[in-house]
Amino acid sequence: MINFEDLLSEVSYKAVRSSGAGGQNVNKVATKVVLQFNIEESQILSEEHKERLREFFKTRLDKNGILTLNSSESRSQFRNKTLVTQRFLELLEEGLKEEKERIPTKTPRAVKQKRLKNKKIQSDKKANRKKPDV
Repeated sequence: MINFEDLLSEVSYKAVRSSGAGGQNVNKVATKVVLQFNIEESQILSEEHKERLREFFKTRLDKNGILTLNSSESRSQFRNKTLVTQRFLELLEEGLKEEKERIPTKTPRAVKQKRLKNKKIQSDKKANRKKPDV
């Protein structure tokens, strides 16, 4: 599997000013953290992993293949960096997870019999509504 600590060395962080209300703090402190990760230039990911991540992140990647995540939940830059890193690792784990192939199951005999029984009951109901043959 992939060593996520090595992968974090390929991530770049940028601190920018948060938007929205917050008084003086928002005007003078860059607390919002932007994480950028270039999938194409990663040395740690194999081609198979890159392809899987490209498919998983297809709506989040820009045209250069760079994944951008940001966090401005906290007033602390350090806390936002921790949050965005944690979210990045969770998304990577989810994107690299191999889906199990579904094995179709047979319809149980009891279910088939119940369906046929209900059909017979419905058929008898409708047959009893007809005028009798004389």
